[in-house]
Amino acid sequence: MSQLTICLIIFVLTVLGYCSGKFSLGTFGITALIAFTLTGCLTAEQALSCFSDDNVIMIGAMCIVAEGFNRTKYCRTITDAIARAAKGSLTRTMAGYVLISILLSQMIQSPAVVFGIVAPMLRSSAEALGVKPSKVMFGVGAAAVITCCILPIGQGATVAAELNGYLSNYGYTDYVVQMTDGMLGRFPMLFVAFIFCVFIAPRLSPTEPVVEVDYTMKKGAENRPLTNLQNTAGLLAFVLTAAALMFSGQLGLESWQCTIMGALAMIFFGVLKPKEAGKALPIGMLMLIVGSNGISNALSSTGAGEFIGGHIGRLVNAVNGNSYIVGLIFFIVPFIQTQFMSNRGTMLIYHPIAIATCAATGSNPIGLMILIQAACLSAYMTPSATSAIPYIMGYGGYDQKTMIKISWPLSLMCCVVSVLWIMTVFPLK
Repeated sequence: MSQLTICLIIFVLTVLGYCSGKFSLGTFGITALIAFTLTGCLTAEQALSCFSDDNVIMIGAMCIVAEGFNRTKYCRTITDAIARAAKGSLTRTMAGYVLISILLSQMIQSPAVVFGIVAPMLRSSAEALGVKPSKVMFGVGAAAVITCCILPIGQGATVAAELNGYLSNYGYTDYVVQMTDGMLGRFPMLFVAFIFCVFIAPRLSPTEPVVEVDYTMKKGAENRPLTNLQNTAGLLAFVLTAAALMFSGQLGLESWQCTIMGALAMIFFGVLKPKEAGKALPIGMLMLIVGSNGISNALSSTGAGEFIGGHIGRLVNAVNGNSYIVGLIFFIVPFIQTQFMSNRGTMLIYHPIAIATCAATGSNPIGLMILIQAACLSAYMTPSATSAIPYIMGYGGYDQKTMIKISWPLSLMCCVVSVLWIMTVFPLK
């Protein structure tokens, strides 16, 4: 039996485990990681690298920063102000947080970072409204994922250069991606995301968490009182951490460095005691991310991505190069594959395939490349799609079946709108 076959079997069994609800998602994720090492799909070194992944460290530290901020009086002050502005309306509250999430996602390339900034305030606002986090977390988190870097500002300004790099490396320089092309192609998703996440997502989301919520649920009033200095320090640590994440490139810092410094500040100023910081770490969520990293790495190293991508050319030839059908293929296949591989890894596979396909026929590859990006950023059904998903699942108390149930309508909308719009604006011929 080939390594590819073994890898796919382990992957399928892991997904079935996620859906069974028998054990925690983190348990199944780590089980998959160990199975990959025992069967040779991953080396021991590759498996260990999943624990030291930047996102694991960044999310763990951000949870400590969020817990510290949540204990300050300012968190409640801010969320009470939002509640007053919303006049007790869940829809208005969602509109505010979704808009904040979308705006932050234009400046920060990582949806997990965006969600980490918004989640503590959203959690507090949900408590003020008398609703559980399961009702609000998916909508705000999904908005951060599918609108990531649409506008050519912040990290979004580098998208055109990245796509032109693929074209240059392949030697197909007949077409050049302009800085505003990505915005032009994906701009409708800003409206789709806002409308769905504000008005529809809360209706589809469960009223009660399906599984145990993976973070401390104590309200600030139930924690030990903080001094004025500690309250101020907690606010500054949170705000400065968020600012550092937004401008990490200009500061020459990695995201995990920013969040660790914020977490240390919470401890040094006494906002959190070391034991409290330890309890704020969502171990189950972090183990799920580690396991998901292992699945993604195993599928990449065994050639699963290239195996799937290798059949795309025959499908394109079979439909005689029709822009909309080809676009649908280049959306659906990466979309499905991104459910069990990282979105960045999937893009790395399909951008060269799209360029090669278009170069063979003298077609315009820009639409397909933007469509691949849209597809990979519309994948939020499983924990392997992007590190933001385990974060959302942990905060919202969702299991795998719930994620599929509440995410498929938005995924369908993303597919239809993206294919029709992008292939109209950037047709192959």
